[in-house]
Amino acid sequence: METAEMRRSTLQRKDRDELTQIATTLGKKPSSRARKGEIIDLILDLAAGGDGGGNAEESDSPDTDVTDATVSPDTGDASDDDTDSDDDQPANDSSDASVDADNRPEPGNRRRRRRGRDRDNRNDANEQWDGDPIPAEGRLDLRSEGYGFLRVNGYIPSRDDAYVPVKLVRQYGLRKGDVIAGPSRPANRNEKNPALMSVESVNGGEPDAATARPDFDDLVPVHPAERLTLERGDGDDAAARLIDLVAPIGKGQRGLIVAPPRAGKSTVMNQIVRSLKANHADAHLIILLIDERPEEVTSMTRALGDGGEVVASLFDRPTDEHVHIADLAIERAKRLVEDGRDVVVLVDGITRLARAYATETPQSNKVLPGGLDATAMIGPKQFFAAARNVEEGGSLTILATATTDNGNSADEAILAELSGAANLELRLDRALAERRAYPAIDVAGSTTRHEDALLDDA
Repeated sequence: METAEMRRSTLQRKDRDELTQIATTLGKKPSSRARKGEIIDLILDLAAGGDGGGNAEESDSPDTDVTDATVSPDTGDASDDDTDSDDDQPANDSSDASVDADNRPEPGNRRRRRRGRDRDNRNDANEQWDGDPIPAEGRLDLRSEGYGFLRVNGYIPSRDDAYVPVKLVRQYGLRKGDVIAGPSRPANRNEKNPALMSVESVNGGEPDAATARPDFDDLVPVHPAERLTLERGDGDDAAARLIDLVAPIGKGQRGLIVAPPRAGKSTVMNQIVRSLKANHADAHLIILLIDERPEEVTSMTRALGDGGEVVASLFDRPTDEHVHIADLAIERAKRLVEDGRDVVVLVDGITRLARAYATETPQSNKVLPGGLDATAMIGPKQFFAAARNVEEGGSLTILATATTDNGNSADEAILAELSGAANLELRLDRALAERRAYPAIDVAGSTTRHEDALLDDA
């Protein structure tokens, strides 16, 4: 039973087209009207040696009106995607495509009637709620359909996340990564998540002010001109002083920390965190740990303390979770820059993040050296390209570790693709580390572009 549930959980993360292809390969083509849950049941039955008999297979039986599939509570965030995707959508909205929550085509009149009932039911629930509202605060994870969920327990989806209707998103111009606070009501019998009733604050300010803020993509990027000095002067900052000398970091830098295995990468990262906390307390620090060991997460969390955020996805989590929290974290950083803040994002490591993107990205026929699909680098490049110093005020600095000299040709291809976009490169030397010479920084191989502007600033 446990194995079957694990298989079901894996299948529920796939979209309907992928499930249809799997079922067809196993010998039964699902009906075009089959729900996602029915296709999953069909696949499990076929995999177990059954004949696949049931509602999901092709049939000439008359059409019947069916309700949306109910997803098991064990599916986690799948309830967010499948249950509420049509709630609060206007009947004449262009985002109302000809598919329902399970991507099943249905007649337009029936679709409008059902969505109208869903919208009326949710509005009625808000109006009829007479209990005490429950305060909710979290980061907005916005869906492409226009609605979203308030992630109240960090960046990972949970059952406590509050549904944010399209109406509130449009009214206040909410964006992915915004920190929203407001009253919510519990989920009723037909819902799986609490619902946000109104918005009291956006990123700590008045909600009405959010509509007038600039868009991150409209801000003018310029070369880094203000230095992030790392030297602390406490006698335990040799790595920080050396970085200041050979590869100074500026606000808005797009930097790679290139390290072979066992070259002291974690030590350098911890030194950078300590220096940023001590010297630049006004900067918002986000540490993104992807595909990481739990003990490393604990170490970094203790090093940071209350000086910022640690966003982690452990090595035993699926790749779609790695990609999801990375996207939400970088969107959170963008929202802060729109408010004129200086943000520093430390990523450990961008090589593992690129691997996750490669797994989740549909494959093309273009292959890079090392066997890496060309489309797999679009996501990591967009993530890395977010780093910039903006003319209007504020900056987003990204310092990401990249793996090299580990015998993996794909990792070398990832590094080659990202090196051209970086304007800072700090290289660690394994030979120095093997001789216990720390910090094992390759002085000759480390550099910062346009470093004169930063040295003059110092």
